[in-house]
Amino acid sequence: MSYLFTSESVSEGHPDKVADQISDDLIDHFLAFDKNSKVACETLVTTGLVVLAGEVNSNIYLDVQKIARDTIERIGYNKSEYQFDAKSCGVISAIHEQSEDINRGVDRGNPEDQGAGDQGMMFGYATNETEDYMPLALDLSHRLLMELAELRREEKEITYLRPDAKAQVTIEYSDDNKPQRIDAIVLSTQHDEFDADEKVMLDKINKDIKEILIPRLIKKINNPSIEKLFDGNIKYHINPTGKFVIGGPHGDSGLTGRKIIVDTYGGKGAHGGGAFSGKDPSKVDRSGAYATRHIAKNIVAAGLCDEILVQVSYAIGVAEPMGLYVNTYGTSKVDMTDGDIAREISKMFDMRPAAIEKRLKLRNPIYGPAAAYGHMGRKPEIKIVTFENAGRKETLEVEFFTWEKLDFVDQIKTAFKL
Repeated sequence: MSYLFTSESVSEGHPDKVADQISDDLIDHFLAFDKNSKVACETLVTTGLVVLAGEVNSNIYLDVQKIARDTIERIGYNKSEYQFDAKSCGVISAIHEQSEDINRGVDRGNPEDQGAGDQGMMFGYATNETEDYMPLALDLSHRLLMELAELRREEKEITYLRPDAKAQVTIEYSDDNKPQRIDAIVLSTQHDEFDADEKVMLDKINKDIKEILIPRLIKKINNPSIEKLFDGNIKYHINPTGKFVIGGPHGDSGLTGRKIIVDTYGGKGAHGGGAFSGKDPSKVDRSGAYATRHIAKNIVAAGLCDEILVQVSYAIGVAEPMGLYVNTYGTSKVDMTDGDIAREISKMFDMRPAAIEKRLKLRNPIYGPAAAYGHMGRKPEIKIVTFENAGRKETLEVEFFTWEKLDFVDQIKTAFKL
């Protein structure tokens, strides 16, 4: 019996994602000037206002108001009619020093004995149904909005787009869990009020999404097996409520950490409940989730199984994890139980927080680009980046999305005799 599965994504201009990006841009600036910074930064955005709150332990002072405005400008909120404008919005900071009670549980004389920054469980997931080992419905949702943002910035083929948008893709799967077709695409995009007749606007948006956005997306995917899923029977729901002029932080307030399923696997696998954005890598909500994704992706890429869920758990202030759990959903290619697989993986990957930071190079300013369109399934790359603050400038060569590298495949193949 076939079944349907749905995932959603939101654009960089969605209010919650605006908040995530501000928080992570602050993290990046702290780490650029002080690699040992401990930061937990929350952001609230609403009509004409940004509120920053959180705890910091760092030897650098940042112009947080300027960083927030630069982020908002980059996203595209730069016009007064949006009621949220980088130049004119208020920015209030209530950031203060980190609690010593928390800090003493994390810092150790020997850096490798660094304790976990909090208790909790984190999950990593991977599947071989896409080239980037991500669930297809989420992958397509992200790609739709990334292409929509590119069209917005080009201001050529579609000239009325505003930053806020959401996409949702429903995939029909066969009994053996293989994608068969796209059943439905839901896309809501903020837009200028470019015609007094609401029906004229909606018809134009519908036409442009189907005849400009979708073909561009298919062309860039450049994968015949996915292209064939875009058949003539897809149900489209484009701006289903009608016009969408009022949006962004003026339409809805936004908060850091409210899109954790968008950030991870679109509802596939599992989620421990902790957000990533606004947290330095000593917080295992972030580093533990990246580490388990790294494990999961390398295991599936090595051919050990078609699909896998990896869980790790921690106690605050304790370096060694409480345990590692694996579920291969019955797709394992080796004659071992999932428990045996988990024990073998534990020998291969040091899951102490300090070891994760070192292995994945997490003390670098790499988090801003992850704060929109998903932290997982992205392309690892090395870039030269420059950060400025109060007359100081730091230019660094850093590696982004290290948790997506397939650098343990050979070791896994050897360990499991694949």
